[in-house]
Amino acid sequence: MSVLKKASALAASLVLLAGCGYGGGGGSGGSVGTIEYWLWDSGQQPGYQKCADAFQQQNPGLKIHISQYGWDVYWSKLTAGFIADTAPDVFTDHLAKYAQFVDLKVLRPLDDLGPTSDVQDGDYQQGLAQLWKGQDGKRYGTPKDWDTIAMFYSGDALKAAGVDPAQLQDLSWNPQDGGTFEKLIAHLSIDNKGVRGDQPGFDKTDVKTYGLGSDGSGGGGWGQTQWSAFTGSAGWQPTDKNPWGSHFNLDQPAFQDTLKWYFGLAQKGYMPSFAEIGGNNAVGPDKQIQSGIAALALSGSWMISTFTNLTDANGKKLNIGLAPTPIGPSGKRASMFNGLADSITTLSKQPENAAKWVKFLSGEQCQDIIGESGVVFPARPAATDLAIAYNKDKRNLDVTPFTDQVKQGTTFLFPVTTNAADITALMQPRLDSVYIGSSPVSSMTGLNTQLNDLFKVAQ
Repeated sequence: MSVLKKASALAASLVLLAGCGYGGGGGSGGSVGTIEYWLWDSGQQPGYQKCADAFQQQNPGLKIHISQYGWDVYWSKLTAGFIADTAPDVFTDHLAKYAQFVDLKVLRPLDDLGPTSDVQDGDYQQGLAQLWKGQDGKRYGTPKDWDTIAMFYSGDALKAAGVDPAQLQDLSWNPQDGGTFEKLIAHLSIDNKGVRGDQPGFDKTDVKTYGLGSDGSGGGGWGQTQWSAFTGSAGWQPTDKNPWGSHFNLDQPAFQDTLKWYFGLAQKGYMPSFAEIGGNNAVGPDKQIQSGIAALALSGSWMISTFTNLTDANGKKLNIGLAPTPIGPSGKRASMFNGLADSITTLSKQPENAAKWVKFLSGEQCQDIIGESGVVFPARPAATDLAIAYNKDKRNLDVTPFTDQVKQGTTFLFPVTTNAADITALMQPRLDSVYIGSSPVSSMTGLNTQLNDLFKVAQ
């Protein structure tokens, strides 16, 4: 990346941050011996504090200070920290963000640091470690956890509709008539007069409960919790190769036909409109199910604890179940396979100490601690088994709809490319307009050309 392009990217971030009013604070400017570690998930913080306590016992003289911020503030403060030299030593990284951080050269290659120089790809779920290697072959993150997509449903909504949860285990869909999946969500949709979506007289303009919840248009993350399970099971891939693809496939019929069907569900009254959810993720699928606006929804495994802790107006826990994603035209299910990692910033004044912490985070002891917390699926297979057992024993929840996708090889990788921020900036408004209905799905062909042109810009 040229100096001019890097400066422009950081300057653009500064304008955004100034408007939001975020300042610095914390970060690598602290005293040597105190390793600053940032994460965004409050549900994971207790587990990582246990990891920090164990690490400190084994490394006298080193201290881990953990800071947790909400998703939006997290990335804003991190970007500001890269500019103002207040970034942390180590932070939880995301595939949607890390490619641009590599472009900006703000991540330290872990191969160059003693403690992390011998990280082994084979210690983690297959395919995870490779995602965190740049085009230069260097490793920029050690895997911490992974996620897939499944369907959360309200047991009470299914019971009221006379639907046996077992029916959700082998649903199928297609872009022509929606298959058994669309028949199900039509039946689960109810208008304010009590008429279901598969009954005569259903009023699609006055719906009380939608069969399928919505998580927005999907423009900010390749439809991970929206349409990716459908495009994936149609046999479609976002790029020519992954990671580090250089050509997009948004002009292909498998993609556009799927999106036309998917967003068409809102026009039929089976899924909330863009306005009804307040835009992208304003009212998430968990809240939609909790309030009775939706009967089921696709979401990620990182949301297990959120969904299972939902309560009604009287504080009673809701009856929440899990089912696999529907089988598509390819004859298989599909789920995007995403993963998080821990990265070290180039601003860290104690990179070797930071590398010790990163190595510990990805090691057996910490991974087992996280697995036993049951919040996410850790990167190491044995720790994943602990998370599965926790959910079965403590929550009476079968989470295999998430884990079977990995075992059965029905996953596809989150697309990792350069120009990640520019891609999101172009995709988000276009997909929003398709969801709203102000742009046809065919407009994705023009977007595809714009995205491909990004690779033609001189580095």
